[in-house]
Amino acid sequence: MAEIVLGMASSHAPQLEMVPERWREYGDRSRTQNEHWYNGKTYDYGELAELRASENIEKELGEATFSKRFDACQTAIAHIGETYNKVNPDVCVILGDDQHELFQDDHMPGFAIYHGESVEDMPRGGGPGPYSFTDATIGNRPSGSTMQPTDAELGLHIIESLVADEFDVARSNKLPVSRSEGHIGHAFYFFYRRLMDNKATPSVPVMVNTYYPPNAPTATRCYKFGQAIGRAIQNWDTNKRVAIMASGGLSHTVIEEEMDHQIIEGLKSGDTTKLLEYPDERFRAGTSEIKNWIALAGAMSVVGSTMNLVDYVPCYRTEAGNGCAMGFGEWV
Repeated sequence: MAEIVLGMASSHAPQLEMVPERWREYGDRSRTQNEHWYNGKTYDYGELAELRASENIEKELGEATFSKRFDACQTAIAHIGETYNKVNPDVCVILGDDQHELFQDDHMPGFAIYHGESVEDMPRGGGPGPYSFTDATIGNRPSGSTMQPTDAELGLHIIESLVADEFDVARSNKLPVSRSEGHIGHAFYFFYRRLMDNKATPSVPVMVNTYYPPNAPTATRCYKFGQAIGRAIQNWDTNKRVAIMASGGLSHTVIEEEMDHQIIEGLKSGDTTKLLEYPDERFRAGTSEIKNWIALAGAMSVVGSTMNLVDYVPCYRTEAGNGCAMGFGEWV
């Protein structure tokens, strides 16, 4: 039977491939946006800045702080990359969210599993979005279209196992042509580029709709989904060594450190109460990606493994608390 040999989670936000000198400029985009999710409610920028004025977040916005936190993130990425290369799994399962890159509102599955033979990673950059601020060298962006191998056999096995476990999952053996024109989304190519140096281990992309109600799975459902994936891998009739990876998080596009620290404690201790007690309205916008970590915790619980925190780095970019709390963890 297959063996689960590694769990790994990492943020994938644009700031991770953005020189710190541009963080404040990137933050200026937030000041023009009308809706900011924070603590389960929405605010315009002025309301959010007023609400959080007493926290004196301005002190987090100096160039020296930006540089220090950028360096800490790069060190953490290097660390988990070294761990990944040392363990050297035969195949990996990647839990990530799709942000209208492949799936649109005309078809938005709660869970979707890819079981094709490969996926295409096409470099993105330029244009009006956040990636116009990023640096191709830092992000290890490939020079052109790159086909990365996937494991169709494991993908099909997981689909069949989940259906038997009473999970109704969507499946695809060809990525839909949408905004990304059939290229794999950023939640997945982050690992291909930053940990695998554009020479990816065969993977199974598992897309979790964390972002878009009304069919976003709850945190509890994600945990149980992860457990079912863990059982499926253990029951796979092969001697392959499997890593399971979660992409995204922690709290963003508005940072909520108190929530992050409770989730981290739950991941480190295996305390599901700490992981699952927040109401679902707390998991909105970027903060919803915490559900990928929760699904990974469920998967690793089947082998009795809990998380070692590599680092937690809150990377603010406005005085209202916009930014991304970068998290890096491993289950070894």
